[in-house]
Amino acid sequence: MYKFPSKQISVTDFWMRLGLKLDPENRWVKKAETIPWEDIELRYAALFQNGKGNVAKPLRMALGALLIQTEYQYSDTEVPLQIQETPCLQYFCGLPGYEDKPPFDSSLMVYFRKRLTREILGEINEMVIARAEKKEPPPPPEDNGAETPNAGTLSVDATCAPQNIRYPLDTSLLNEAREKLP
Repeated sequence: MYKFPSKQISVTDFWMRLGLKLDPENRWVKKAETIPWEDIELRYAALFQNGKGNVAKPLRMALGALLIQTEYQYSDTEVPLQIQETPCLQYFCGLPGYEDKPPFDSSLMVYFRKRLTREILGEINEMVIARAEKKEPPPPPEDNGAETPNAGTLSVDATCAPQNIRYPLDTSLLNEAREKLP
């Protein structure tokens, strides 16, 4: 059985203790804005034809948990614990405010993967791409032929540059030391 949750609140209304607020520039907050949750939820709700049984977790919780697991390569037991500890991940998964308990049992990750098959995830990818294409990209900067001045600094790291360094385990180093001794 599936019940549609209430609409996701804005990032400014996400409740946290002590009046703290989420950063709207956080990558998980931005990622949540790029996903058409309502459209995907209609497709997800169609998987639950039977009106009996326990109420399933919302799509945003299921898909959000799978995306977090994929991003960080967490185990099934680690995903709900990480969501519990991070307010931005809780917002991404559709929780209305910060909660100090795991949002679901780790055994549900198996059901999330079974319900969101490769075909459904492919459809979700197409929905995200279609939504991104609807948004117009920012206009390109004007090019009047003049060079733009350099800004900032460039740090160069030479850790990948080849060096002629002999290691202590190199036998030629040991032989050279033996020859130089009186």
